[in-house]
Amino acid sequence: MCAAPLPSPSSPGGVSRRHVIAGAAALAGTAAVAYPSAPAYAAAGGKPGGTPGGPVVFRNVRPFGAATAVDLTVVNGRITDRPAPAGAEVVDGGGRIVLPSLVNAHVHPDKTTWGGPWVSRKPADGIADYADQDAELFRTQRRPVGERAYGLMARAVATGTRAMRAHADVAPEYDLACAEGVAAARDRLQHALDVQIVAFPQHGVIRKPGTAKLLEEAARAGLVDMIGGIDPIGFDHALDEQLDLLFGMADRHGVGLDIHLHDRGEDGLEPLRGIIDRTRALSLRGRVTVSHVFCLPGLSDRELGAVAADLAELDISLTTVAYSESTVLPIARLREYGVAVGLGTDGVRDAWSPFGNGDMLDRAHQLGLITDIRLDEELNDCYRAATDGGSDVMHLPHADLQPGAPADFLLVRGECLPQIVVDTPKRDMVVHGGRVVARDGELVH
Repeated sequence: MCAAPLPSPSSPGGVSRRHVIAGAAALAGTAAVAYPSAPAYAAAGGKPGGTPGGPVVFRNVRPFGAATAVDLTVVNGRITDRPAPAGAEVVDGGGRIVLPSLVNAHVHPDKTTWGGPWVSRKPADGIADYADQDAELFRTQRRPVGERAYGLMARAVATGTRAMRAHADVAPEYDLACAEGVAAARDRLQHALDVQIVAFPQHGVIRKPGTAKLLEEAARAGLVDMIGGIDPIGFDHALDEQLDLLFGMADRHGVGLDIHLHDRGEDGLEPLRGIIDRTRALSLRGRVTVSHVFCLPGLSDRELGAVAADLAELDISLTTVAYSESTVLPIARLREYGVAVGLGTDGVRDAWSPFGNGDMLDRAHQLGLITDIRLDEELNDCYRAATDGGSDVMHLPHADLQPGAPADFLLVRGECLPQIVVDTPKRDMVVHGGRVVARDGELVH
């Protein structure tokens, strides 16, 4: 199965989400780290809200497509190289490939129409238009945010996602309903999915009166793990005011920051430098993420290296969603500098676009497709971006199938990892914390 083709850069009567985000500058109008989310990861034995299950032996599986099948033993939700305890449950893997589960480092589950009636999108000519259509969709959907978000998040689990960073719109149009809905969906899936929630000001921080107060309320109440921002120059037109406000909140309330930065050129680089300077000044190392960062792909290697060195020094992570070759981040080069880069799906079947399916293996496939790769090692790196990359962004341990690692993995039929990335086969089984949480694309209740 191949990934769906990318949407066209333009459409009759308007511009697509990919076009508008990629050209946001031109189209726009006018004190410990708080990860992972509560309930705390460590307090639940590595899995929020759940009691680790009994010992399980997953028999006859091939890690990363190894030629010889082995038994994978899980005790207390983690992989062990010790002999299986007496009475351990046995699950037959049937010679399937076992791979680490995936991480969606950037998704907007509150906006989705997944699982509901078809919605016909309208023309739009910039971020402000799309934000207005978000609000219209919110008002007209019969299903509440919590139900829609749950449907998409459950789909993510069934296709092998172990964790996600979920952005939820916060604005006077919604009050805190979007963040509350995503939190409700997170709670329903706490046995199967680790979730961090970002209060995201899609309508602007400064340009939309009342939004800053709601961000503060969400952070103060502990409803969210992070607060967001959006294009301080190209959209909010208030570089210092926005960043000072957001960094002040993060410092006061001990939450993280995840800021959308679509602007290219100097309109993107200047805010990025401001983010770096404030992270250093407030000692917020490891608590800041910048998403999209379309100002980086066009830089020379020397320019990129200078920025990457600062990002790595301060553990400022980045996320990319692989829209197109011109917008995807140079993941391999950034990784060489020690910068964490996670892969995400962004919005899925929302007011911005009818495309998307919430499947991170499909997104790894798309990453390889748009960057025109062909070597096995490069295909493996696409999968790594969708696993270890997102884990690093979310400050989660790698689910790398090594002793001591979280028992978060998926089982598929196939020949080898590069072939899995290309063919995106059905996920026969998904395991989270040593428990089977999905089979044949459906949740196990």
